[in-house]
Amino acid sequence: MTKKIRKAVFPAAGMGTRFLPATKASPKEMLPIVDKPMIQYAVEEAERYNIKEMLIITGKSKRAIEDHFDSAWELEENLKKKGKQALLEEVRRLNHLQMAYIRQRAPLGLGHAILCSKPFVKDEPFAVILSDDIIDPDDNLLGEMMKFYEEYQSTILALQRVPRAEIHRYGIIAGNEIKKNFFKITDMVEKPKPFSAPSDIAIIGRYILTPDIFHAIETVPLGKGGEMQLTDALKALLKKGSVFGYLFEGKRYDAGDKVGYLKATVELALKHPGVVNEFKKYLSSKILDIKKER
Repeated sequence: MTKKIRKAVFPAAGMGTRFLPATKASPKEMLPIVDKPMIQYAVEEAERYNIKEMLIITGKSKRAIEDHFDSAWELEENLKKKGKQALLEEVRRLNHLQMAYIRQRAPLGLGHAILCSKPFVKDEPFAVILSDDIIDPDDNLLGEMMKFYEEYQSTILALQRVPRAEIHRYGIIAGNEIKKNFFKITDMVEKPKPFSAPSDIAIIGRYILTPDIFHAIETVPLGKGGEMQLTDALKALLKKGSVFGYLFEGKRYDAGDKVGYLKATVELALKHPGVVNEFKKYLSSKILDIKKER
């Protein structure tokens, strides 16, 4: 019997050191992009594909994430009294989702964060979404991955070609393209040096995983930095079955990086009906100023 993807896991326990001092007391995942925190874009992405059960893996000083997805009775009543119906609907829009939270008590890596989701996932396939990898809402990355999962009933990874200079930041795959932009993966290496990397195709922050990933995480040795590396666990799965990857050609913004975060902010502001016209005028004036400076 084919199992549907009904659950999504959002690892959000990282310390966000690249955004200090902004993240000293506030979660990186709550940094706003236009008028929503970045983790809300991730949750809305899962909801678009009819995923209703969400688990956020949190850590110390991440309580603001739970508060954000909770109902806000006083705020909602205030908006209702003032007749601000559009804002009220926006605030309430995700109230129907089933949100769960598990704390990752030690910073032991992405593999460990996913292992923390085992009681929530149980024996079902599930999506993993890294909220600092912002996918343009007009793209269909997760939807395509879910279609491939329905066909192959196996682990599906999101892939993207990256510049050689950035290879050291990613897990990199080797594989055979069996359909257009769809690979059967034969090997993967966590953060290799560019000259030794098997390709320029990186694993990015969307995964469809099966429950056998938990045993793999529990049994592989600790990887780089003494952490439970998800890439190492996925590599162990290659010895027992098939792992596939979908090569994404749409827009992705690495919002875990300052420049990527700024790019995501600009691009999504240019799609936002409330600010796009005024923001375009501002950008045009800044471009003229930059040209004059040259």
